[in-house]
Amino acid sequence: MSGGYTPITIELSDALDNPDRRYRPDAGDDGIACTVRDEGALVGFSLHPSARMGPAGLRAGDAVDDEVRQAAICNRLRPRVPADIADAHKITVAICSRNRPVWVARLLDSLLPLRREVPCEVLLVDNAPSDDRTKDVAEAREGVRYVREPKAGLDFARNRAVAEASGRILAFLDDDVVADPNYLIGLRRAWLENPDAGAMTGLVMPFAVETPAQVLFEKRGGFRRGFRPLRFGARRFRDQLHPCGAGSFGAGAHMSFDVELVRALGGFDEALDTGRPLPGGGDIDMFYRVLRAGRPLVYEPQCTVYHEHRREMSQLRHQFYTWGLGFMAYIAKSMRTDPEMRGPMWRTVRWWLRYGVRLLRDDITPFGMVLAEFRGGVKGFFGEYDRSARRSERIRREVA
Repeated sequence: MSGGYTPITIELSDALDNPDRRYRPDAGDDGIACTVRDEGALVGFSLHPSARMGPAGLRAGDAVDDEVRQAAICNRLRPRVPADIADAHKITVAICSRNRPVWVARLLDSLLPLRREVPCEVLLVDNAPSDDRTKDVAEAREGVRYVREPKAGLDFARNRAVAEASGRILAFLDDDVVADPNYLIGLRRAWLENPDAGAMTGLVMPFAVETPAQVLFEKRGGFRRGFRPLRFGARRFRDQLHPCGAGSFGAGAHMSFDVELVRALGGFDEALDTGRPLPGGGDIDMFYRVLRAGRPLVYEPQCTVYHEHRREMSQLRHQFYTWGLGFMAYIAKSMRTDPEMRGPMWRTVRWWLRYGVRLLRDDITPFGMVLAEFRGGVKGFFGEYDRSARRSERIRREVA
């Protein structure tokens, strides 16, 4: 068997009207990955293994639980954004990429048509490319502004976007995502409803669940943070880790900011997200700094993208390693730069260790994945930030 799951999308009203309708996985697949929409809005996602469904397949009513119903009710009760204020905030969407022209083309082809409803600037930052293939992709499409950032490292590229953006709202999309048809509408809506926000993240759905590695990642929860909007302030009473556990706010694959705030904060930390030795942490570091600056962070599930998860177990294991590396490097850095928060940061370290133990007991995450994340975390906490900072400084000198 392939180990993959057959994707289906069902409409909530159809599932409620015909709860006994059945869906079967494709031949060779191990189950069904079910997305639920309500009048176009995403309100649910669930995995259904064949072993639990039985030969009859997935019953439509079983894909609609209380969480789906509550998400649908929440979305229907929200006020609609008037069309005549579509340009209230100018938006720049930045794509930072290095040597992945095929994925960039796929993302642009999903994003550019959406500007008919919500105009925006599309900025492609080509990060220290080895050839002109990404430039060719940009030049073949109307309405893409191309810039080349010679300093290799994702946060160098992000800071180039911060400097170049003409919009008040700067959205970042990783090159391995595809935009949902509602992406720009949801982005505009979130910022109009939360004019005081400093940052926004959105729903990240799987582009495919075709391999065991992709299924495993989604069983762990993927990048999803639910289907109801959330708003995080600088403080959350009863949460002793807030805002240190910044990974709970969303994913850097899909985030946006008040660009003037990012400029005031000095931009992204270029010692984080620099590729090897430290390929992570820049997004959660910025989320944390936004909240510490007193500005809210909003999670908007109707602003959605689809992420190409790692296909192979070896790739996923490395991703677990880099998550631990980036997260704990951010913790170590923040303990130094924000001494007032050392107590919550130490509590976050203890939580992270307990979380790893829970993963070992959940019968979902393989031991090797948990060990990889732990190894990355230990390396990130003990000196990797400083090593990466020295590397970033060398890059600046060499390119200057």
